[in-house]
Amino acid sequence: METGFLFPRRERLKGRDNIREVFKKKKVFSCPGARLLMSGNGLNYNRVAFSFPRKYGNAVERNHSRRLSREAYRLLRSELHQGYDLVLLVYSSKDNFSARMEQLRALFLKAGLLNKTPDSQK
Repeated sequence: METGFLFPRRERLKGRDNIREVFKKKKVFSCPGARLLMSGNGLNYNRVAFSFPRKYGNAVERNHSRRLSREAYRLLRSELHQGYDLVLLVYSSKDNFSARMEQLRALFLKAGLLNKTPDSQK
């Protein structure tokens, strides 16, 4: 099994206090339909949390969107600089995988977190 594509528990930002720290010491980057909050964590890996407003559909739609977001992040995380706590706020928009990948790539590019661009992989 390819271990580079797993999403281990240690990389999940959990706990009210940890998430509040990101909101206090945040740098904010936005694109249509999403917002990224980030702060340094002093670790050699990133931790991430996904959040949605209560008015974002029903629980089924929020969970579907969370799964899409988690999968898109999982595929992009090998291209990211490490050592940050990230909170991704997703607002109502087109909820499909390709749109979510574009949103995350745009946010990470604005934040300066991408190590390499897709063109450099060719």
